[in-house]
Amino acid sequence: MASFSSFHMIHVLLIFSSCLLIPTSSQSHPHQPQNHVAFFIFGDSLLDPGNNNYINTTTEDQANFRPYGETFFKYPTGRFSDGRLIPDFIAEYAKLPLIPPYLQPGNHQFTYGANFASGGAGALDEINQGLVVNLNTQLRYFKKVEKHLRQKLGDEESKKLLLEAVYLISIGGNDYISPLFRNYSVFQIYSHRQYLDMVMGNLTVVIQEIYQKGGRKFGFVNMGPLGCLPAMKAIKLQQGGTVECLEEATVLVKLHNRVLPEVLQKLESKLKGFKYSIFDFYTTAKERMDNPSKYGFKEAKIACCGSGPYRGLYSCGGMRGTKEYELCSNVSEYMFFDSFHPTDRVYQQLAELVWSGTHNVIKPYNLKQLFGHSQEEIPCDQFEHLPYTSNVP
Repeated sequence: MASFSSFHMIHVLLIFSSCLLIPTSSQSHPHQPQNHVAFFIFGDSLLDPGNNNYINTTTEDQANFRPYGETFFKYPTGRFSDGRLIPDFIAEYAKLPLIPPYLQPGNHQFTYGANFASGGAGALDEINQGLVVNLNTQLRYFKKVEKHLRQKLGDEESKKLLLEAVYLISIGGNDYISPLFRNYSVFQIYSHRQYLDMVMGNLTVVIQEIYQKGGRKFGFVNMGPLGCLPAMKAIKLQQGGTVECLEEATVLVKLHNRVLPEVLQKLESKLKGFKYSIFDFYTTAKERMDNPSKYGFKEAKIACCGSGPYRGLYSCGGMRGTKEYELCSNVSEYMFFDSFHPTDRVYQQLAELVWSGTHNVIKPYNLKQLFGHSQEEIPCDQFEHLPYTSNVP
């Protein structure tokens, strides 16, 4: 695995991505609910339902205090938002129950899937080391679940479940933000491309390990406009200059988003049956930041909860060293809930696009196709004209 001290370059072979063939659904099993596809989630705070509630960490990497969670759940769940996250909506659209944190005590029902995501996690082990569940540890937990399913369902049924499951991954944001936010010297040692190859190298190994355990259908969320988060804008304001966003973060994000499809195309060419989907988080989020009223928002620069310029000081809830913080009166008008994370309403809009969006925002397939089509080939020209509406069918 790559680390700050060693990495391997990824050589890319661009290939033409053809059409999708989804495996057939399995027969029902006494322990496996009928007509469902399991959902496994890996990543960071974008997808974390509260795993960090159950580890020895700091409040910097937790959200289990008010006002987090109050819009939908009416109490803090550990989600870094006022309400739900993308996996919560996807589970609903796929007719699954909410997928709880893997580390939640008493959580032994994995036939619907499992959520291993951890706020603050990176693809590199060194990111927030010892304070989060990094991607390699999330993979280790998945292997435990795979073993549990084999013991519970038997080899054949567990293999079918894992083969038909959808695997959603969002990772990398902390790998790029942490060195900038914490003044690490990593970019004095490595070029942006060298650092990116370390991140992609670790991600690639994890994907291959999941594939070896049966995973075939993967959804990826690319990097959003990290340089324009309220927290990063506040840093940029301190640095001075005429550009509002933090340029170095934007450079890293755009490089990541250019290389990720190349890496996945290479994997598709060598892993039989490997299918993937990439959601364009950058474009969809930036569009809302630049045109908030078009999407029903009044404020897309300032966070609902926090303090300082743009409410970019990460003080929401008063549990992170700074007790004083400001809280907006109408969170539904805001794009960002705290200094780094979107609101429930934004996540719902994005989840609709992840689920049933067209190829201009998610490609080559959306998650509805990965979840819902069994042994049906989807013609390329048909996909080009799949309709999208703002309401989930």
